[in-house]
Amino acid sequence: MTLSVRRVGHESAAVVHHIVHEAFASRPALHPPADALGETVESIGTRLALNGGLVARVDDEPVGALLFDPVGDSVYLRRFGVLPAAQGHGVAAAMVAAAVEAWPGKARLSVVAREELPATVAFWQRRGFAQADRRHPYVELSRPLPRSFDVPTAEDMRALGVRIAGELRAGDLLVLSGGLGAGKTTFTQGLGEGLQVRGGVTSPTFVIARVHPSLVGGPDLVHVDAYRLGGLDELDDLDLDTSLDEAVTVVEWGEGMAESLSDSRLEVRIARAETADGELDPRQVEVLGIGTRWAN
Repeated sequence: MTLSVRRVGHESAAVVHHIVHEAFASRPALHPPADALGETVESIGTRLALNGGLVARVDDEPVGALLFDPVGDSVYLRRFGVLPAAQGHGVAAAMVAAAVEAWPGKARLSVVAREELPATVAFWQRRGFAQADRRHPYVELSRPLPRSFDVPTAEDMRALGVRIAGELRAGDLLVLSGGLGAGKTTFTQGLGEGLQVRGGVTSPTFVIARVHPSLVGGPDLVHVDAYRLGGLDELDDLDLDTSLDEAVTVVEWGEGMAESLSDSRLEVRIARAETADGELDPRQVEVLGIGTRWAN
């Protein structure tokens, strides 16, 4: 099975209309009925001409579709549907992944689901969407889009940490990933500067965790090295001098373990590619908010 997703315009109106109608007609009857069932080829074509959409194909057969609807700094995914025979084969997840890549520069993706369809709401939540609004019978869910930064020097990495610190509050969790020497500790030094905490931030490798108290009545900074932890629940055994609910917690090497600390987190991924002649490109830092805390 070959699955592909590509962006389309008004020329695909008939294909998109067929998928949307079949997908929504197969759902349980709703009151009021889904607006999607009232779409025509012409109305779909108008939407596609304005902002485009996506069509998913399995072995070159169209099986899934959605429409893009940018509003301010959000992009709404409208008329999201998969043909009944193609459901359960990763088509919907592939369309979400393609939508994430389609709108660089926008802050978030948003969808509107129906309260009467809890399985649909759960699908979006599994894809990183969190409730942003609720007005019966609708639930609006949003997922922040990753922000990317070129970071050529250590000073730039530290400055990025200062910038991100301005968005943080007590209880926030940051999960840092990247290879050895990627700049995770340098980034955290910038966070410490921005949060105005006491003590020089250094790698916590040999002590697992350090607490840096605030000098200005703000949240403390808890700096954790998860490389040698069996799980982040072991933090409970470290006898820290501050509550994680009252601090900003930064975890290096925390991917795959952070969920035990918080449903919401800020993922900071640092990458550095090697060029064909062996030189290293400037670091690329991707910042992505996950969960309700970052939905808006």
